[in-house]
Amino acid sequence: MLHYAVVFFVIAIIAAILGFGNIAAGAAGIAKILFYVFLVLAVLSILSGMFRKK
Repeated sequence: MLHYAVVFFVIAIIAAILGFGNIAAGAAGIAKILFYVFLVLAVLSILSGMFRKK
């Protein structure tokens, strides 16, 4: 998931450099959403690992 967030971020940067503002804004929004989903899933995974009984 983090990989896709980085890919969309790179697409947003390239689109912004080339002057495609709407595409850059859309790609940046998607990258932001994917990054936040990654953070939530990472925290949940860490917490579930801490509370797992051995």
